[in-house]
Amino acid sequence: MSSQIEQALERYRTLPADQRATVVQAADPEMRKVLAWAEKKMALERSPGSMAAVLTGGREWQARHLDLIDKAFIRIANGERMRVLLNMPPRHGKSARAARWAPLWYLSRHPDHRVMIASYAAKLAEGHGRWIRDGIKEFGPQLGIELRYGSMAANRFDLAGTPGGLVTAGVGGSLTGMGANVAIVDDPLKDAKEADSPVKLANLWDWWQQVINTRMEPNGSIVVIQTRWSENDLAGRILQSGAEGWTILDLPALALTDTDPLGREIGEPLWPERFRRKHLDRFKKDVGERGWWALYQQQPRPLEGGVWQWPWITENRITAQAFRGVDLTRTLVGIDTAGGREDSDEVGIIGAGRDKEGEMYLLADRSGKMGAAEWGRAACLLAIDLQADAFVVESNFGGDMAAQIIRQAWAELEREGRTEGLLMPRIIEVTAKVGKRLRAEPVAQLYENGHVHHVGEFPGLEIQYISWLPGMDSPDRLDAAVHVITELANEAAAAVGTTQYADRRLSGRR
Repeated sequence: MSSQIEQALERYRTLPADQRATVVQAADPEMRKVLAWAEKKMALERSPGSMAAVLTGGREWQARHLDLIDKAFIRIANGERMRVLLNMPPRHGKSARAARWAPLWYLSRHPDHRVMIASYAAKLAEGHGRWIRDGIKEFGPQLGIELRYGSMAANRFDLAGTPGGLVTAGVGGSLTGMGANVAIVDDPLKDAKEADSPVKLANLWDWWQQVINTRMEPNGSIVVIQTRWSENDLAGRILQSGAEGWTILDLPALALTDTDPLGREIGEPLWPERFRRKHLDRFKKDVGERGWWALYQQQPRPLEGGVWQWPWITENRITAQAFRGVDLTRTLVGIDTAGGREDSDEVGIIGAGRDKEGEMYLLADRSGKMGAAEWGRAACLLAIDLQADAFVVESNFGGDMAAQIIRQAWAELEREGRTEGLLMPRIIEVTAKVGKRLRAEPVAQLYENGHVHHVGEFPGLEIQYISWLPGMDSPDRLDAAVHVITELANEAAAAVGTTQYADRRLSGRR
């Protein structure tokens, strides 16, 4: 290839895709062959997923969640020191991308670097190593790398002409004398039995602190890939330690919050092209509540010993269709403002109602990270949607300010013509005079006795219910729900709305 063509290719590689397409159209047949070769080379270099698509003729799966893995490895390959925690359900391609294609791609970009792969069993990690080694044998000429003669073992091999290569080990195994520019820990726990073993978990944490972390080069990166098993698995311990400096890719099978990394709507599947909602519903039935929330939703929680139990929620849940026949006598919106602090997690906004028989229905969860103006508007919009007769807000933490925020938000919506002619719901300020457990236990008893029905699923709130243990700070959604259900359960309040409404806004609803 002449130096003139090489210079032209260098310029070509810097052009955006639309301009490259224009150049190709104007090129003669011979030059088009050269440009096609350049496009292939660029695709091989672009990302692990792009390389996989080229080398497999497009057979390798690609999806938005796998793009996130690619982006993390691109940053690592560009020299950024990263700590990446990737939590994802089974069979969603995490190991194939992060423990196979990504290391192969990384070594093609940095043949002088060393990659380390560890898993719960040495054989599993060795399997990844064998796959990468065989990939170099097959595709090495296209990638510009080859194996060093005599150094081709699946669990450790070197690249020809450089100090680079790969080593694999089982979690708990020795890595003495071995260093890494990139360490990938894939599925550090085998199963639920290991996740429930204090000895296994302690040994894993010791290995993590004393072995894998001490093997890293000064600017080395670590990627932890796993399906969650328990609160104290490796991902859990990392998160409990503060996860400072970590990039967290938490990808549940069904989106749980409006801050989902992929921007999914709540309840939207992670990989709908492969696992539609009906498939995930079947998995949920097959693995049970504990397995579903841990393995698929990446939210392991204690199912025994807490104040709430899963069956109290799941066995009394009703569908929106079944709820159509319910005549509510009272509807409230509960608000927990998290003290109004800038560093608070979320504002809890929960809608619930009660029928004439005293059965209660949880109707909506509009909680989220919001400033004062945002949550005031969100609470008022929910009250309009539900035609609520009152807001319930705790007065211990900025109750007066909360009431003012609600009034201002309602006035603004009134000016916009969005209140549909409704009177502003009463603001009921409640004072928490007892501890969180004493407040929560009567509500939990209502659930246990089957008097509270969730109309549909509310994953964020339900996880908080099940995970809350006495002595823990109670989260915002839970606090809002406790306040609103406590108010609904108060028979005297049910008759008059805590105090009588002079405007008789409840007339005809009882």
